[in-house]
Amino acid sequence: MSDNLPFEIQIEIMKKLPIKSLIQFRSVSKSWRSLIDSSDFIHHYRTHMHHLLVSLAGLDDFDRQYVSFIDDDTFPQHSVSFHLHSFINDLYYTSIINITHGLICLYWRYVEDSENNIIYEKDMAVIWNPIIRKAVVVIVPNVSFDMYDTVLGFGVCRETNDAKIVKITCIEKYRRGIDRERLMSSIPWQVEVFTLSTGAWRRPCNNLPRKSIRFSCDSEVVDGVLYWLADDVEPGFSICNLIMSFDLTTEEFREVKLPDSLACPDKKLLISKRRECLIVLDYDEVELEFYDVWMMEDGISNSFTKLFSVNGEMYPLASIHGFRKSGEPVFKVSEGDECGELVVYEPYSEHFDKLGINVTRRVFTVSPYVETLLLLDKPDLTVYYENQIFKYRDDLFQELNLAPVDQ
Repeated sequence: MSDNLPFEIQIEIMKKLPIKSLIQFRSVSKSWRSLIDSSDFIHHYRTHMHHLLVSLAGLDDFDRQYVSFIDDDTFPQHSVSFHLHSFINDLYYTSIINITHGLICLYWRYVEDSENNIIYEKDMAVIWNPIIRKAVVVIVPNVSFDMYDTVLGFGVCRETNDAKIVKITCIEKYRRGIDRERLMSSIPWQVEVFTLSTGAWRRPCNNLPRKSIRFSCDSEVVDGVLYWLADDVEPGFSICNLIMSFDLTTEEFREVKLPDSLACPDKKLLISKRRECLIVLDYDEVELEFYDVWMMEDGISNSFTKLFSVNGEMYPLASIHGFRKSGEPVFKVSEGDECGELVVYEPYSEHFDKLGINVTRRVFTVSPYVETLLLLDKPDLTVYYENQIFKYRDDLFQELNLAPVDQ
């Protein structure tokens, strides 16, 4: 780029460049590196390149793969596989918490027996930007799967671009032998929020959900707001479905009422995201190929519009797993338990287009993905543990012998 161009014009040009070019330009000059690494540039950088990201994990070893389709007029002709970060490549049996703002948040539980028969357990969230190949590790405190249930969510604040993890601990609603009514009245909610910019966990002190609300693990993040499917099990009243939201800016919970036809407890619901709008999928648990697709309007409680219904008679055992940028749903279609593939469904013509991905005996997710520079200003493999910041070492989880990160 010519030195005759004013630096302000150079900045505007660089804001329109793809991320791979920006990473290369960081080596050109100190001034460009300083600019690209600045929090202001990272915050305001936007890319128009949209992807549809398919995550695949084998049922036997959960060895995970990521295939990214360029989501434009050429779809699905151009796809690439992400190179796994070396640390993430060594993790087994990970699960995805959420994917948003170009960041993939994974959950992993580390368990190891020491020579003295001491079991070391650490629950962690790994926030990973596959485009710039950086990841940070957040140790999640006090995760319980016994009498209590732990639900996690991940998103990015729309005002500050700050990544946050939300941890909700409640009474396990399906655990037998527990007097839920007594415990619900005596044990308070535990909600903790981790903010990447501060590297610390804290507890919001107001606007906690009612104790009768029970969260599911099915969550979605839309425009800086986390959503969970939930039900209300208040003693003396009938159970009903609803959605709980958590605004990552105000850090406040809100109950989202569903239409009466969806609030019935016998309804089988899933949530998804379509064009930055929350989607509720209502499907017949017996006849799985029939779906009703509902969209929440402008975040207004109880304001849902039925977009279309899906008749999958031409493909048995079809199930929705995500949406393209155009709004078309992505299905898994099967002819039996041992086979399955991904297709895109055009609801008006009722036509299916194959993506060429076999998902037989695989756990998978389908998510919209936009490239981002988030994490560029963070040292790779920074570890956040008990409000301290460390650099990862091989003996991290066994010995907690950590080398502090240079600030």
